[in-house]
Amino acid sequence: MTILAPWPADLAVRRLFLKDMIVDAYIGVFPHEQGVTQRVRINVSFGVDDSRDLTEGVDDLSRTVSYETAVLTIRRLATETHTQLVETLAERIAIEVMKDHRVRVVRISVEKLDIFSDLDSVGVEIERWATE
Repeated sequence: MTILAPWPADLAVRRLFLKDMIVDAYIGVFPHEQGVTQRVRINVSFGVDDSRDLTEGVDDLSRTVSYETAVLTIRRLATETHTQLVETLAERIAIEVMKDHRVRVVRISVEKLDIFSDLDSVGVEIERWATE
């Protein structure tokens, strides 16, 4: 689910995504959340420069972002240290993804699962744009 507006139509980007990644993250503010992991669902969409014409691009990883690198980075951020807020984890992910100069925009959602018995999840969605 996203409530953010679609990316502008005049922006020539290819949308890459990581969908429904489940990670056992060290996250939470409350005492019972310290020193234990919780399941979180992470979704990441990032817009990479693209062309609007119908030409076929070079069939090479150099023209896109490696999914593997992004997944490994997200896993590391979620598990290497305790983070209190899902907002902070989303911001850390955005900072890391945006280090790749080809990424123009990133949209991230982080959801804590198993928090309330009558809800699927609670979480946050953020969007960040390259400044150049």
